[in-house]
Amino acid sequence: MVTQHHSSALSAPAVSAAYPMAKPGYGKRSAPGQQRRTRYDFALLPTRERYVAGFVDHLPDGAAMSVKQLAKQLPLYGQQAISTALKALSVAGHLRRVRCAVGAGDETRWVFRTFWSRTARDNEWWTTYLATETASRSAGSPPPAPASVAVPQQRTAPEPTPDPAHAPEPPAPATTPTARTAPPAARPAAFSPAYLALAELGRKDIRLALSADDCASLEPQGAEWLARGVTTDYLIAALTAGLPAQVDCPPRFVRRRLTDKIPPQLSTTPSPSPSVDTPAPRLLMECTDCGRPGQPEALPDGLCRPCRATHSEGGGTPSVDPTEIAAVKAHMANIRDLLKAP
Repeated sequence: MVTQHHSSALSAPAVSAAYPMAKPGYGKRSAPGQQRRTRYDFALLPTRERYVAGFVDHLPDGAAMSVKQLAKQLPLYGQQAISTALKALSVAGHLRRVRCAVGAGDETRWVFRTFWSRTARDNEWWTTYLATETASRSAGSPPPAPASVAVPQQRTAPEPTPDPAHAPEPPAPATTPTARTAPPAARPAAFSPAYLALAELGRKDIRLALSADDCASLEPQGAEWLARGVTTDYLIAALTAGLPAQVDCPPRFVRRRLTDKIPPQLSTTPSPSPSVDTPAPRLLMECTDCGRPGQPEALPDGLCRPCRATHSEGGGTPSVDPTEIAAVKAHMANIRDLLKAP
């Protein structure tokens, strides 16, 4: 049962003009059908969640929605608190994190978006909306190829026929020593896509930096992923999603994820060539807490099963008011001053 919090809401800081925008195709996306802004928006949320929701609601579409960027703009809370607040906003029905494939053929890549709704929505609404979003992307067709232009054939004057009597004698072929053809230089062996994807992990996140020997030893497992029909972008995203704060042994961590998260074997039937009748890939929702992808039906409240269980266990913990934190700090400082007094 939702109870209203009567404590005074903190006013979210104004959005800076220099707030970073995400790459094209990424970032915040506003859901349709939202109610107009009022002073009572997010009144049923705790103080911290109201503070974060008020700031996110005023961000423009396309703004960066990473926890790191939000924590830089919200001075009262750190990254862990912002992450917990976003999870609570997902459960309340205000946001969903998704990933979708853009491009075609070998140039397909995954983009990550955060759909935001000022009006709280239930799971059925989000599932229907994301299905509609997928259908609208499927209805899009590539622009028609330009028609070929016929080039008229140019008329040329006929070449004069030489007189056989005055035809010059053909020159004798020059005898030149046969030059030995140098053997082509041996080209270095090219690295496999699995090796290159593993080597890219350290650039995506320093916590997963691998050496050349590590990439070579993990290459067979990465190649097995690619053999099951996934792309290198999908492989990198699956290995870097939901990392812990510290990774003590990157090779062992990556090896464990390659084993535990290996995708199912896809059909060996060749896929049809892309055309206007080929549906676009579906949107995949992400767990707001750990980033695990899945269908919207499998992630109620925007959380996977383990994260939902963790949230249910700690659901009774109330949000701490920043004014109470300041009062505790002042009280402790007063006690220290009394202890220092003679």
